[in-house]
Amino acid sequence: MNAPYTAAAPIGQTLLATGLIGDDQLRIALHEQRREHRPFGQVCVELGFITEAMLRDALSARLGRQAVELAGAVIDPATLALVPETLARRHAALPLAHDEAAATLTVAMADPQNLIALDALAAHCGPSLRLRPALAAESEIREALDRHYGYRLAIDDILQELETAAPAAGASRNETAHPLTRLVDALLIDAVKAAASDIHFEPEAGFLRIRYRVDGILHQMRALHAGHWPPMALRLKVMAGLNIAETRAPQDGRVSLTVAGRPIDFRVSTLPTLHGENIVLRILDRQRGIAALDRIGFDPVQHDAVAGILARPEGLILVTGPTGSGKTTTLYAMLDHLDDEALNIMTLEDPVEYPMARIRQTAVGEAARIDFAAGVRALLRQDPDVILIGEIRDAETAEMAIRAAMTGHRVFATLHTNTAVGVIPRLLDLGIRPALLAGNLCGVIAQRLVRRLCPDCRRLAPASAEERRFLGLPASSGEEIVLAHAAGCPACGGRGYCGRQAIFEVLPMDDVLDELIAAGATPAELARAARNRGCLALSDDGRRKALDGSASLDELRRVVGPLAPAASLPAMPR
Repeated sequence: MNAPYTAAAPIGQTLLATGLIGDDQLRIALHEQRREHRPFGQVCVELGFITEAMLRDALSARLGRQAVELAGAVIDPATLALVPETLARRHAALPLAHDEAAATLTVAMADPQNLIALDALAAHCGPSLRLRPALAAESEIREALDRHYGYRLAIDDILQELETAAPAAGASRNETAHPLTRLVDALLIDAVKAAASDIHFEPEAGFLRIRYRVDGILHQMRALHAGHWPPMALRLKVMAGLNIAETRAPQDGRVSLTVAGRPIDFRVSTLPTLHGENIVLRILDRQRGIAALDRIGFDPVQHDAVAGILARPEGLILVTGPTGSGKTTTLYAMLDHLDDEALNIMTLEDPVEYPMARIRQTAVGEAARIDFAAGVRALLRQDPDVILIGEIRDAETAEMAIRAAMTGHRVFATLHTNTAVGVIPRLLDLGIRPALLAGNLCGVIAQRLVRRLCPDCRRLAPASAEERRFLGLPASSGEEIVLAHAAGCPACGGRGYCGRQAIFEVLPMDDVLDELIAAGATPAELARAARNRGCLALSDDGRRKALDGSASLDELRRVVGPLAPAASLPAMPR
């Protein structure tokens, strides 16, 4: 904030209008500003009238600029390298995030209207990179400059530093400057950049194994000396707010950080093992959490079936599949589709993974001292229109879900079964009477996630006789069928796959299926009736993905198991 504000400075009026300062404080601050010729906001902070955070938020509201907190920011070394340390310190500007696709560089500044600083940064970065100033407290910027510049932040550099002349724990005045602290930050950055969903820290007898789960598959990334693990585990537990003295019992925590300019949540779980605490971090990227219903992978027929299920004014809608199959993404997409000012949508989750505006989200579990069954009872007294139950785990929760559906509510929930039809015997096993289930179950969606073939290196080859048989095609015919296979290239890290896509089994309930449920039909009879009514199995939807070249049969076998020979499938557009 280099340019002083006048007596009619908007920031002074903003602080006064929001009640952060009073009339007397305004007069005192203006007098000091005229005497010392310094920015009005800075004067208010030094006089103790407001904090730097209050000033930052007030400026953000007045200028329409993004406000950031740098205390929890983890910055990519490649982004820091775009602005030299001398230039960053001279203008108190910290590079936060580099978006290569949009050719923008987000820079934290105490005064985003400082034209001298902006011109100097723009001259260095060149015309190909557009600057996006963000507001931050000046003291936080100075502290972050000390924390990030002057220290090696790349993983290999930090490891070399540890192996040669690592300082003893506590030797540095700045805790965040310690190599092991920077190593943890660098690993978090690396995992986010690799689009990992989980980070596994696994201590063995003589070393620490670090693995990332990328596209549903675990890959070993690093192996460190076992002596590095205790301080790293301590750092992770401090970040997650866990009890650092407790090493013999499991703990769960959560930490929110800004990683490479993006808000990222990490769910932290510790578990005692033979060689020390095993720690797993689930990475929750808020920017990727909620997808539109028409973009999560339903084909047109499935999309219409789901839309019909959602159009019903009441009833139970279940999404099923194993852990990590994308059930939460599908549920959030459906809630986002329904979200409207006229509806009261409430959720019970363990834990709340992605915050959604206007939707009332409640965390359940031991820490919250509420379970799903008790939570549904409480929600029903809150006048909800739509209820999301994170998971039906027991008979009491299943009964409460059915009761809520019977009383005119739309109820969404997850259940662990292998197929859509498998939901029915599972609910019966939990004690739900067939007559109660029939008519109150609207529909079921079963799903899995399969890796998408890398478009840069996938290898095309004619389908063999066995592959044609699995696809439900004649072993030999005049039409040649070409299938795609994984290869491997630098773009996909040599894995042959890049990202994941969902395969679905959508089962909308109707009068025929309701009558079969009420009559006590067997799972085989229900499955046959569902298929006769056009419900494709997971393997059938997977075969469609293989025919359009986005998935391989090997990946389908890994996810859904051995593929039985298929009946003839409707032709797919080539």
